[in-house]
Amino acid sequence: MDNGMGAVFIVGILVAVLLIGAVKNRGEWVVNFVLRGVLGMMSIYFANLAFANSMPGMKLGYNPITFLTSGILGFPGVAMLYGINFYMLL
Repeated sequence: MDNGMGAVFIVGILVAVLLIGAVKNRGEWVVNFVLRGVLGMMSIYFANLAFANSMPGMKLGYNPITFLTSGILGFPGVAMLYGINFYMLL
């Protein structure tokens, strides 16, 4: 077995273990995802209010992409979205 095949085998086993863990805690994962998504959208709303007067171009939209990003990554995802938006304004 060469190195490439061994690496694929190890990655396959790791993915299988993660999937087994995800199936066990699927309900908890869904609740966490929705909670992070809703809190992320709320933080985007309040950040848009805060940036309304000082930086009018820093508003983020409310769409499925921002919900997915904040749901998967949490508050760092919201910060990343604002960082990308700030970079696009430069």
